[in-house]
Amino acid sequence: MLYLEIKSLHIILVTSWFAGLFYLPRIFVNLAMVPAASAAERDRLLLMAGKLYRFMTPIGYLALLSGLWLWLGVGIGGGIGGGWLHAKLTLVAALVGYNHYCRRLLRDFENGRNTRSHVWYRWFNEAPVIVLLLVTFLVILKPF
Repeated sequence: MLYLEIKSLHIILVTSWFAGLFYLPRIFVNLAMVPAASAAERDRLLLMAGKLYRFMTPIGYLALLSGLWLWLGVGIGGGIGGGWLHAKLTLVAALVGYNHYCRRLLRDFENGRNTRSHVWYRWFNEAPVIVLLLVTFLVILKPF
């Protein structure tokens, strides 16, 4: 029965991580739109972004650990027809990279070095949505 508990925990952790992956770039959109004279608004948004990053990143790693347990401990995705898992793991690796790139973008904002527009951040914000759709279809449909 431990399998169902870990699977439930994995779903909860992934959902929580994605909430951060969706919201942090939205804060970046707002930061990119803050007028130079509005230091209080900028500082408030930076505080929010920093706290969110520090909250969502450990949750992401716990999601990865629970997923590894499901894969290696239980054998999810093994055997014939497990190609979907390799595709999913590639997308998860991309999400980890996206998460860490968000930290770099946050540092740029903190150091006053942002060079990107709010429009760029709006497009950047769509990447995890696309990955979530792809991963969901891979996990449910197991097409290969």
